[in-house]
Amino acid sequence: MSGVKKLRTDLNRSTNVVYQAHHVSRSKRGQVVGTRGGFRGCTIWLTGLSGAGKTTISFALEEFLVSHAIPCYSLDGDNIRHGLNKNLGFSAVDREENIRRIAEVAKLFADAGLVCVTSFISPFGKDRDEARKIHASAGLPFFEVFIHASLAVCEKRDVKGLYKKARAGEIKGFTGIDSDYERPEAPDLVLKTGELSVNECLHQVLELLKEQNIVPGEIMEEVNELFVMENKLNLAVADAKTLPTISITKLDLQWVQVLSEGWASPLKGFMREREFLQVLHFGNLLDGGAINLSVPIVLPVSNETKRELDGCAAVALEYQGSRVAILRNPEFYQHRKEERCARQWGTTCPQHPYIKMVMEGGDWLVGGDLEVLERIQWNDGLDQYRLTPQELKQKFKDMKADAVFAFQLRNPVHNGHALLMQDTKRRLLERGYKNPVLLLHPLGGWTKDDDVPLDWRMKQHAAVLEEGVLEPASTIVAIFPSPMMYAGPTEVQWHCRARMIAGANFYIVGRDPAGMPHPETKQDLYEPTHGAKVLTMAPGLTSVEIIPFRVAAYNKIKKAMDFYEAERHAEFEFISGTKMRNMARSGENPPDGFMAPKAWKVLVEYYTSLQKDK
Repeated sequence: MSGVKKLRTDLNRSTNVVYQAHHVSRSKRGQVVGTRGGFRGCTIWLTGLSGAGKTTISFALEEFLVSHAIPCYSLDGDNIRHGLNKNLGFSAVDREENIRRIAEVAKLFADAGLVCVTSFISPFGKDRDEARKIHASAGLPFFEVFIHASLAVCEKRDVKGLYKKARAGEIKGFTGIDSDYERPEAPDLVLKTGELSVNECLHQVLELLKEQNIVPGEIMEEVNELFVMENKLNLAVADAKTLPTISITKLDLQWVQVLSEGWASPLKGFMREREFLQVLHFGNLLDGGAINLSVPIVLPVSNETKRELDGCAAVALEYQGSRVAILRNPEFYQHRKEERCARQWGTTCPQHPYIKMVMEGGDWLVGGDLEVLERIQWNDGLDQYRLTPQELKQKFKDMKADAVFAFQLRNPVHNGHALLMQDTKRRLLERGYKNPVLLLHPLGGWTKDDDVPLDWRMKQHAAVLEEGVLEPASTIVAIFPSPMMYAGPTEVQWHCRARMIAGANFYIVGRDPAGMPHPETKQDLYEPTHGAKVLTMAPGLTSVEIIPFRVAAYNKIKKAMDFYEAERHAEFEFISGTKMRNMARSGENPPDGFMAPKAWKVLVEYYTSLQKDK
């Protein structure tokens, strides 16, 4: 034990350590251990001054890898001194023993197949060299990463107030003040945290791990856009003019937009039969590893179109006289409508609005590789809200978001929704996130006739932000281009995964998401709690943590929306969507605190406009 024959029991134990809570829960980690094939055991040894950013980068890396089905565990310096090394102080001998123990523990984690990330000051070069030797003797990869921030930067941050205490003489032997830090001579990577963001540092570590074959390259390239490259656009446009055409509907064009912007990555176009069968029967794409994709994204065509175009090398997709895309190597296969509906919706009721469109559609499906000539624009005054996954990721980066929580809706926002979003942000802050950002993401594709139209919903959402019910500075309002299928728990997985593709790592799921009343019985078509339950079990959604919707109702005493408690049932009033619509139609105001007044005014204007139209 480095010359120490017996550990002392009268050590001066430091009180200047703070337990750092992991962002990844045990249940979330347990879902993914071993789900991605291949041994990836290694240790990433983060070293640097206190306050340089070791713990921040360590936890960010742990969270990213676990969310991509790669087992990882972060050993944090303060946390270890609460347990394994709580009998060690900060003398030179104890510091050496501290690092030796950590190196041995990290070796065990790596040997078990985990990516082990250690965040310790580890100020002495000989101790870090010994840690490397411990791994080398076991044949395990070891990467020394220097978290490089100047003393001035670290002292300015001083998150724990330790530099101030050291300068005041309250802490002796503090690294950087009255104890040396020996910079690594040949680290595997240097991260200048005074200049780089957390995400930029994370990307550099991931590049290192990719180069060393620890992580697969595809985890860093998730969004697969299908737009023709600008330098090839003129050629593609000319090509499209010579090709036979398939005339597509507005609904089809919405799916073209979904595919082209990468929401359904890694699809390269409308599903071929193999992909269709995988999704219909397994809810996953299976080639190249299981990828959650729960709804078929297909292009129906008529018998006549199939007869005319079967065997063509490529066809152009035409919408209202304009050629918008090319479908390469088209594959025609039978559209078994009843079977599709039974599996996708759990019913074949012909009065279901989307099933009705399926049944009235073509008897054949055509899949193929899609090349979209230009970005889909609807020219309805809302295109600026239709941000692609890549654009949303850039927005989150610009806002320095360290957590993104998404809320999908197809209805107006009331204060019960706002309460849930506010509560989610509070909980994320309590978990240690510094800047969580809300993605308020209304569905913008086709919806059934009695839903509030998108333009009115966007006005209502703007009013909610204007009144400060949600914080505009930490909220992004964008439109999700997908059509609504009303397919219950099956569709909810699609909604969640699409937001995961766009960079969300938390997803709020409500009561009966993607549900509707049965067209004939008028009872719930899907059990209202099943959507949330299915999401917590769904394969392939490991990059996102599900936030279940707590039931909110109007508290008559508080005169505000509040989380419902059964033991105080008499205090609450449940205001259903039907009741809300009836009040809006009649111009009646809801109880104070139910909805922001300006937002309610928008709803009243909408229902008044319907009556005028009639």
